[in-house]
Amino acid sequence: MRLSLDKIASATANVPLRRDVRVRPQVVAREGYIVAGRVRGEKTVYNQLEDLHGRMVTLHDGDIIAGVLGQRNALHGYSGLVPETIAAGDTLQILNLGGVIGRCTSQNPDVGRPFDLEVLGSVLVFPDFEDRSGVPAHIGMNAITAPEGPLPRVPVVYVAGTCMSSGKTSAACRLVRQLAKRGLAVGAAKLTGVSLRRDTLNMRDYGARWAASFNDAGVVSTTADTAVAVARTVLGHLAHVGAEVIVAELGDGILGEYGVQEILAEPELMRLATVMVLCANDPVGAWGAVEVLRGRFGLSIDVISGPTTDNAVGTRYIRTQLGLEALNARTQGQELGEFVAGRLAERTGHGAASGPGPAA
Repeated sequence: MRLSLDKIASATANVPLRRDVRVRPQVVAREGYIVAGRVRGEKTVYNQLEDLHGRMVTLHDGDIIAGVLGQRNALHGYSGLVPETIAAGDTLQILNLGGVIGRCTSQNPDVGRPFDLEVLGSVLVFPDFEDRSGVPAHIGMNAITAPEGPLPRVPVVYVAGTCMSSGKTSAACRLVRQLAKRGLAVGAAKLTGVSLRRDTLNMRDYGARWAASFNDAGVVSTTADTAVAVARTVLGHLAHVGAEVIVAELGDGILGEYGVQEILAEPELMRLATVMVLCANDPVGAWGAVEVLRGRFGLSIDVISGPTTDNAVGTRYIRTQLGLEALNARTQGQELGEFVAGRLAERTGHGAASGPGPAA
């Protein structure tokens, strides 16, 4: 069957799709496979889809879209999974702005019910010359791969948070900008979470020469089982293409379900940890994160950012009670970058010089 797509979700980006696609009713019910579906209903909240260019487009009843089967375990959004079987005519839900498709199992009242999606079938691609039967498209096609052997010793600035929406991407972007202004070839990474190009695109806007995420590695949503391998792939790829320093955001919180804990416990990945930045929403979260990272993983935090540093109350607590530096990414972006650059210079020799660098 031939279909004309109205919108193509960013989660499909590894597989070049045109508006006109061929689909078949049989669906492989596993994460990463691309499906076509028809949007059912109208919404006024959480009613957009990120397209291949990173633009947010509004969804309407009857739109035919291409998205990717996957799970989501969000605290401030929808949670859902991939059913054991899927066939054309089934109703699933759109679980996130990037076009992840699954069966919603839990929702947050702030975003209301998710869009329903009538499954139309698997999107087919034709990788073999003169093969007209096609194969179901999967985002593992054209995914980046890591070089074989141990990871190169490129310094990594990890940006972790107490939960989603704690200011991690904002901090990562400011760090990218300040390090790039010092003439460093900065690679940026989103290592965990659920597919959405917005964060890595923002990092590129702030001066990252390269930016990659787990989605580029062929994974729609990271888990405890996949996070370490995906992180190795993304960091190895960025080192291979020439990054002198990598700013790596750990999506979700350090106690979430996207595999952040497994990355923090992985010796090879933590040997690259040159600076550790924590973003927290409040003083209790900052205190708890310090305790968890130190007690469970043996890791030290260099600086705390996020909403807990929005004014002097939280900043004073962090400095006097936790004995750590506190710098707000939004209002003290340059100071945060200078602080991290100083730590990099102390520990690796990178980041000390301040020059014009590339435009950011």
